[in-house]
Formats: sequence, C-alpha cells, structure tokens
Amino acid sequence: MSLLYFPGCTLKNKARNFDASTLEVFSALGVELAELERWNCCGTVFSMADDDLMLQLAPLRNLLRAEQQGGGELLVPCSMCYNTLRRAQRFAAADPERLGRIRDFMYDEPSAYRGDVEVRHPLAYLRDRVGLERVKQAVERPLGGLRLGAYYGCLLLRPSELAVDDPARPRVMEDLIAALGAEPVEFGQRAECCGAYQTLSWRAVTLRRTYEILGSACAAGARALLTSCPLCAYNLDQMQREAVKSYPDLCAMPVLYFTELMVIAMGLGWKPEWSALHEVDPQPVLDAAGA
Repeated sequence: MSLLYFPGCTLKNKARNFDASTLEVFSALGVELAELERWNCCGTVFSMADDDLMLQLAPLRNLLRAEQQGGGELLVPCSMCYNTLRRAQRFAAADPERLGRIRDFMYDEPSAYRGDVEVRHPLAYLRDRVGLERVKQAVERPLGGLRLGAYYGCLLLRPSELAVDDPARPRVMEDLIAALGAEPVEFGQRAECCGAYQTLSWRAVTLRRTYEILGSACAAGARALLTSCPLCAYNLDQMQREAVKSYPDLCAMPVLYFTELMVIAMGLGWKPEWSALHEVDPQPVLDAAGA
C-alpha cells in the first residue's frame, strides 16, 4: 500500500529524525510513503483573515500537486503543517467563489485545484486505518511500563473541526503509548501552548511555558514526553538548557517524536545521529526497551 507524504521543511532539516522514523515505522507496518513531488513550504501558519487569499496559495499548491499525483489522501506528520494544510483545504471548500479566485492565482498550473485531497495526520491514520492492534503486534521491545506523557499542544486539537481526537479528552497518543508497552500519563498542561514563536520575540514567555509544561508532566509521574510538532520539540527540549538558568528546579526529561518511540518499541534500530538532535539524552527511553 502506498500513501502520499508531505514532510515539510523542518523534517528535512532540524527534525530529520521525525522524517526518518516516520518512513521506517510506516514501511514496517506495510504502508509505503511516497514523498510528494515538488512540494513547497506549507505556509507555516494559517492566515486568519477571510479575504487573505494570497497566503492560501502555498498550502493549496501542495494540495493541488497531491491531486495531480492521484492522491486522495496526504499524510502530514508535522503538527503545524497538518493544521495549515487541513485548514486551507476547508477554507477553499467552504466558498466556491473564493476557490475560483484562488484558481485564478494559480495561472501557471495545468489543472485547477478541485479540493479532492484529504489531509491526514499519522496518529489518526494509525488509529483508524492501520489499527493500534496491528501496532501492538509489531512491538519487539515492550517499553517495560515506562511512564510517558503525550504532549498535544495547540495544533492537533484546535480548531475542533480538524482535531485528530476529542479536543477536551484526547486519547489517541495515550492509546498509542499503551500499545507500545509503556504507561501513558495524563497531565494538566498536555494541550496547552508551548509558547510557539514567542521564543523569538518574547523568549521569557517560552522559557516559562517550558518550565510549566515539563513541571506538570513531571508532577504527574511522566519521565519523558512525546510530541508531533518540531516547534514544540524545540521549545520543550532544546530550551531546557536555557530554562534551567531561570528555573533551577526545572524537571528535565527527554522529548521524543512519537514515531521515534515507535522505532524503539518495534525494534527497528535507533540511529545514533538522532540522539545528537536532542538536547536531553533519550537514552533512558532506549534503556527501558533494552535497545
């Protein structure tokens, strides 16, 4: 089975471990991911202005190319890319006149975007199409009761019409953690914002959010966090070294992409170069699986 795949910019750079682990996991589960040809940046954030059509061109051009490749579904692992592409899809479909104007902007394309591509996140795809029972069967190194917190952040659950799970009580990542043999830990800050791009303009805000989110997870008993967002991974992992200077009682812990955890549990072979992409060493998670 083959499925079109949109990695996005960061997965080809700072989050190469997310890209590689996603490809490995899906291949092992019998789904070959075919990277979208000629993809461009998703647009990074969805424009909130109803009449701002120009900022919809970047995400919709990717959806057009997926249509041209015959893909009815497009798998998008990065939370930000998923949110931007999915909202652009709904934005265009909600108003035929607006979609017509966007088509006019795409004058250089041989065929107009019709709106036939469904944007899917891997967490939902694993739950709904592959099945978590199949994932459980693929586990070679159960994680021995390791207590892990699922960090959803903003973009997987908001707005509610494109959420990968119930925005008030999400379970999809916790259920995946359980299928891999670990113990999911719910904590109060799991769906709160990490600070996002405030790390550039109001760094103190993000440092505070890093401290609060990690503290919430630690107080609930988590010993590592999982995420699906490269920006969240940066703020919660890479910022720990700086955050501890302002908050000496910071509870440091590894932050992994959920597909990295799957690679460990499925015995697919952790790549040493992935460890270098983490600020906090993920070795405790590897040790729990005997990897």
